[in-house]
Amino acid sequence: MYGLCDCNNFYASCERVFRPDLAGRPVVVLSNNDGCIIARSNEAKTLGIGMGQPFYQIRQLIERGQVTVFSANFALYGDLSRRVMATLRSLAPGIEIYSIDEAFFDLRGMAEPLDEFGRSIGRTIRRNVGIPVSIGIAPTKTLAKIASKLAKQYPRLNGCCYMHRPEDITKVLGRFPLQEVWGIGRRYGRMFDRMGLRTAQQFVDLPQEWVRARMGVAGLRTWNELRGVACISFELMPPRKQQITISRTFPREIGSREELECIVAEFASMCAEKLRTEGSVCGEVQSYLLTNRHREDQPQRYETSLQLLPEPTDSTLEIVRQARIALRQIFLPGYGYKKAGVILSQITPASEQQGSLFSPIDHEKHTRLMQVLDTVNKTHGKGTLIVAAQGTEPFRMNREHLSPRYTTDWKELLVVKPR
Repeated sequence: MYGLCDCNNFYASCERVFRPDLAGRPVVVLSNNDGCIIARSNEAKTLGIGMGQPFYQIRQLIERGQVTVFSANFALYGDLSRRVMATLRSLAPGIEIYSIDEAFFDLRGMAEPLDEFGRSIGRTIRRNVGIPVSIGIAPTKTLAKIASKLAKQYPRLNGCCYMHRPEDITKVLGRFPLQEVWGIGRRYGRMFDRMGLRTAQQFVDLPQEWVRARMGVAGLRTWNELRGVACISFELMPPRKQQITISRTFPREIGSREELECIVAEFASMCAEKLRTEGSVCGEVQSYLLTNRHREDQPQRYETSLQLLPEPTDSTLEIVRQARIALRQIFLPGYGYKKAGVILSQITPASEQQGSLFSPIDHEKHTRLMQVLDTVNKTHGKGTLIVAAQGTEPFRMNREHLSPRYTTDWKELLVVKPR
């Protein structure tokens, strides 16, 4: 048996942990620069607020006090996610973190009743962290994903859906929308729409040869998983990233190359820090620029430039240098750029890297310098020590509704006052 722990409306729930007065009230969380809605409480969903809906479209609801809005506070969400996963790890034999708000846990060899065990996990996480979760338990990962969705939809399940009897699985799949099945995706969803297939059970009833011919090994894996045959292995260690990306949409259009270079240097520095956290090096650095696609009255550009490194590295100095070179190759004056990004690729483990005898870079010196850089920033806060190319003013996003970093900043700890 596999379990899935899925945090309910995670970003909105994180904001409510330190704002109990918001219980039962509509809450939404906005994307970078307060652009679109990326999380909604159940009450906000009931009001008809959609995922990805532009912020300006709900301003009247906010002005009338019907909705509480927050800017994305990823420092808070990341820390509460770590606390949820730590609690889950203490309760289950092994876990596999799937995303910031989801994790599979292994139940092979566990004794019944598994449904009560799942509910105890939910109660413990709620007590320890304050985040409500839905637990799905089933013979495969794909079925566990479906079970967790049912746990959210039906309050009578008390936060855990244990879906294991074949007749119950068939009944659920007969009503479950095919496009919501993990692994189907939009492309196959459109294909099944044209065929008139709407439910997961209709997909399961297709011949195995047809699924293999039309959808390949990945589709056949999903088909088998829905039939109760476990095909997706349990991974205790998360897979190494194939790419690392940092990108942002700007609050205003930027036409200055010097300003863009500082921003790209900051993004490249953040990418390099993530690279070292994973114990990896990269062989390619890519920078890209976009104009404002919503300004039809202005000329549009989307340009990207890729730099191949002489040898893989995790050095902030080298990665920032290559990102700025790439930016200069694609920048053109006269355009107002609205978004930029940096992508690191060809990522490999640093332990498997063999240096060149003729490299002009002193790798040992760079390694020592990066250790100092990471130690200072970890001890005294991010951005304490930076490369000069980032400039003196860090990139700032519009975050007018930002909540405090209650758990990661001493200056923003929650203050409790007696009455």
